Amino acid sequence: MEERVYKIMSGAGAMNIAVGVVTLVTGIVCGILLLIGGAKLLAGKSKILF
Repeated sequence: MEERVYKIMSGAGAMNIAVGVVTLVTGIVCGILLLIGGAKLLAGKSKILF
C-alpha cells in the first residue's frame, strides 16, 4: 500500500515540475515578445501622424 502511494506522489511531483518549467518558459517568451513589440512602437512613434 505504501509503495502505491509513493508512486502516486512521485508522479504528482514530476508533473508539478514539468508544469512549472512550461509556465516559466511561456512567461519568458511572452516577456520577450512584449519587449520587442514595445521597442518597435517606440522606434516608429515619430512616423505617427494625428
